[in-house]
Amino acid sequence: MRLFLSCFLFLLFLPVFSQEITSKENAPKPKTDSLYREDQFYFSFTLNTLQNKPAGLTQDKFSSGFSIGFLRDMPINKKRTVAVAPGLGFTINNYNQNLAITESNGIPVYTIIDPLTEYRKNKFSQFSVDVPVEFRWRSSTFESHKFWRIYGGFKMSYLVYDKSVYEDAQGKIVVANNKDFEKIQYGAYISSGYNSINVYVYYGLNSLFQSAKTNAESIDMNSMNIGVMFYIL
Repeated sequence: MRLFLSCFLFLLFLPVFSQEITSKENAPKPKTDSLYREDQFYFSFTLNTLQNKPAGLTQDKFSSGFSIGFLRDMPINKKRTVAVAPGLGFTINNYNQNLAITESNGIPVYTIIDPLTEYRKNKFSQFSVDVPVEFRWRSSTFESHKFWRIYGGFKMSYLVYDKSVYEDAQGKIVVANNKDFEKIQYGAYISSGYNSINVYVYYGLNSLFQSAKTNAESIDMNSMNIGVMFYIL
């Protein structure tokens, strides 16, 4: 009788146990997102340097830059590790140097400051709207946002506002919206690194000035900015 009862209970629960195993095996597995995108927002901090400087021009203080913007990531391969990314952003660049920009009858005047002259501040600042386009390679996956990346790009910028400040013991001279600055700037850049922090280098391909001269020569300086870039989804 006990043997019969044990067999009966075994046969009663066997279908339930078997059904549970089958349900687990047939349970839908989570699918990876084939439409994920990377690095949609960015911001950077840079050290700004001037290239092709006229004779006597030096940069003896730290010149900073800051950029922020959005890039539309558009993968072009199945693994989504290669992409192009057009975007829109804003940049503020400061350049501390010894080229004094003043005015005479509304006309900008450019003078290399004598090394013996004492002054408190001399810089020009620029605020620009940027249109970058990047070609991207990264080792990313859907499961992990920590990966290696190499992003190369081309950026066009439109100068919205500029201001030059020269200050010494006699007072302060401010020149805003200088017509001699080139309104449209363009250059190439590269950003490379791991995870969120990346080394960033931008090289301007045209002059910051469209028409400016010191007493000795024309001013055809371009910029090279080196710093760090941060990307955020």
